[in-house]
Amino acid sequence: MAAKDAGGAESPDLITLGRRIRHARTTHGLTLEALGERVGSAPSLLSLIENGRREPRLSLLRSIADAVGVAVPDLLADEPPSRRAELEIALERAQRGPLFGALGLPSVKPSQKLPMPVLEQLVGLHTELSRREEEAIATPEEARRANTELRHERQERDNYFPQIEALGEDLTRRAGYAGAGALTHRTVARMAEQMGLTLLHVDDLPRSARSVTDLKNGRIYLPPASIPGGHGLRSLALQAIAHRVLGHERPRSYAEFLRQRVEITYFAASCLIPQSVAVEFLQRRKREKDLAVEDFRDAFGVTHEAAAMRMTNLATVHLGIPLHFLRVGDDGALFRGYANDGLPLPQDVTGAIEGQLVCRWWAGREAFARRDRATESYQYTDTPAGTFWDSVQTGTGADGRQFSITVGVPYAHAKWFRGRDTQVRHASTCPDPACCQRPPADLAERWDGVAWPSARMHQQVLAALPRGAFPGVDDTDVFGFLQRHAPAGEAL
Repeated sequence: MAAKDAGGAESPDLITLGRRIRHARTTHGLTLEALGERVGSAPSLLSLIENGRREPRLSLLRSIADAVGVAVPDLLADEPPSRRAELEIALERAQRGPLFGALGLPSVKPSQKLPMPVLEQLVGLHTELSRREEEAIATPEEARRANTELRHERQERDNYFPQIEALGEDLTRRAGYAGAGALTHRTVARMAEQMGLTLLHVDDLPRSARSVTDLKNGRIYLPPASIPGGHGLRSLALQAIAHRVLGHERPRSYAEFLRQRVEITYFAASCLIPQSVAVEFLQRRKREKDLAVEDFRDAFGVTHEAAAMRMTNLATVHLGIPLHFLRVGDDGALFRGYANDGLPLPQDVTGAIEGQLVCRWWAGREAFARRDRATESYQYTDTPAGTFWDSVQTGTGADGRQFSITVGVPYAHAKWFRGRDTQVRHASTCPDPACCQRPPADLAERWDGVAWPSARMHQQVLAALPRGAFPGVDDTDVFGFLQRHAPAGEAL
């Protein structure tokens, strides 16, 4: 294929050009020396040209064409002259690339002496190596596709994993959980001990890792304990334990990595809020028509988001209530979402929902306009898919950005929840652009064409997904960390 030079003119593909010259020369039974005598050029220069390492002057190219009895355009054609030449070109290009260079291996000269089967195999290996590298450096679209598939799968099963529920329930009971209140740090430590693991808190974890497990010495390294009884460290420990409980192996793809993350998060939730106790709590509150995420949260000492997500695991299967969950940023972008109740989540053409703007009239965005955010707010929203009732709690993330957590149900199921008597009601016709995506006519008339905002750049749009079996984790940092913390006699 011809390339373009700095001036925009097309320049020949030197490797293909060289192979076409070699093919024409050998077809006419000429050696490099004989061709050199005919064109008045040194054989060493002709060899460089045939190997694609030197571009011939146009006058020399014309002389070569005359000497081998072909037209200049034939020598400049894009197609390799034979199957062998095609393979030689492919091998040459692969060995000149950065992927091969990073291997530190000696190159193989694709000469005529190289047997055809060997040439086929070498090119095949390089092709597969390149394919695997491209698969490893997945784009954000790959993550969105995998996330979408997982979300659909969870929706089909009502976000309920009975086998993980049973494992979590059994492990907490055997560790001494009494069936009331929050799961303590000590109980989590005993759960780790049952798996032959010890929890250790350190202040030098690699920046790319949330925790590190030393399988050889049976240790789980966690960040320092900060808030007594805090949900975060218990959840991190339980997620690390989950990999062992669930028999996970090193993920072979990004989709498998995401699936493991879903499973370990689910396992941690099933331990922090055990099914039997949680279901009894929710069923009692349903009978009293007083279901509330904030009460569920406080009863088990977890975050509002964890309690809301846990309700998606249990409400449909055990209470017969379909529902939806949303985490929305203060810019209106959907960070995480789940719905098995018919709520039309915003999505792109691929079906992905991450980063999509939710309707500005939905409760998850309306909550940011409230002055009092200490407690849950409630709202009914009329949509083309029906009327939904929502409970919303706002919060602030570690990055200082605000977010909202929404748990909602169709109108018919609002009767089971506290806040069902709210008088707040909005209408949404999204995805109709006339709903909230177009500015009011008077504002558009005044400002259209003269407004030029400087948009915040979302770097993840351009960035490839981090490489490695555990994306984004620096193996050098992790191995160095384990070396520093290895027991006496192991750090050799």
